[in-house]
Amino acid sequence: MKLKIKLPLLFLLMLIIFMFSIGMYLKLVFAVYSPIRSSLLDSRYIALLLPIFAIAFFIFIILIIYIHFCIEKPIQLLNTRLEEVNNVHPMPPLALRSNDEIGELYKHFNKMEHRLQLAHREQSDMIAAIAHDLKTPLTSINGFTELLAAHKDLPETEKQEYYELIQRKSEYMVELINDFSSFTKEKLELESMVAKPVKASKLFEKIALEYEYELAGLDNELTCRHSFTENILLMVNEPMIRRVFGNLFSNAVRYGGKNKLKVYMTGYPLGHYAYFQIEDNGIGVPDKDISSLFLKFFTVDKSRQIQKGGLGLGLASCKSIIEHHGGEIVAYPSEYGGLGIRFSLPRAAQR
Repeated sequence: MKLKIKLPLLFLLMLIIFMFSIGMYLKLVFAVYSPIRSSLLDSRYIALLLPIFAIAFFIFIILIIYIHFCIEKPIQLLNTRLEEVNNVHPMPPLALRSNDEIGELYKHFNKMEHRLQLAHREQSDMIAAIAHDLKTPLTSINGFTELLAAHKDLPETEKQEYYELIQRKSEYMVELINDFSSFTKEKLELESMVAKPVKASKLFEKIALEYEYELAGLDNELTCRHSFTENILLMVNEPMIRRVFGNLFSNAVRYGGKNKLKVYMTGYPLGHYAYFQIEDNGIGVPDKDISSLFLKFFTVDKSRQIQKGGLGLGLASCKSIIEHHGGEIVAYPSEYGGLGIRFSLPRAAQR
């Protein structure tokens, strides 16, 4: 029960008990004694009023105890916890059984603390990932330059091979830095994102046409189907959503693990949302890794990442964009044998 209901009911109950007690007391008094017709300062009046004051004091004490244990103490505990918030050594969640506003405040605080811990962990993972991904090519570049400096009499063909290796490693580092820079820029763009009504069927068909030709050029196949009607509108920022599709198709082709990959795109309305699915018949992702796919810098196979490129930010970018639109995105094992990605976008209100 909410405090805005609970407190008035409590005070009303105390008032009823107080008035009932006074009524019963006065009824008893006037049944035993005749009305006193002297001054209000008469000692007999004062003696009659003492039990009334005692009842009022008792009710006041009950209210004070309730407010202390049910309102003041939980708030004091929350204030103490706020001073002790620590991302390095997280504490167990606050527990409060009440379902009132203070109980909701505790739940929101626990969620906030969890988000802070996730943000801290992501920040640490980001620094570790960048350091690791830059250290690997830097180590190779350093080794090749030391080799060239120590053996100046190497044949020109061998020197050329080392120069080309250094160039490839340098280009890989530039790609990593550009990916990270683009991801950071995108986060800033999302803060000022403007959503407009877009026809779901038109968006689906434009994406299908674009990537059908692109995948065919890579000797892959795209199969599309949707059940959107003409009156279904989505509240989206179209360039951002096209970026999501681009990342998903790029990931499917890059990590599908097949020369002739088949990709399936599906769209359908459900409730207040429109759903899009992109699946493939590739090698898929181990079940233990599916829940981590949308984490920043996560890659299923580091060696495959170095060969194929990328920093592990594509799906994290998709998650940020979809969630800023008010939708959700999930990964799952596809019935076609590979990986499936499903995301939702909110429908625009019908006029």
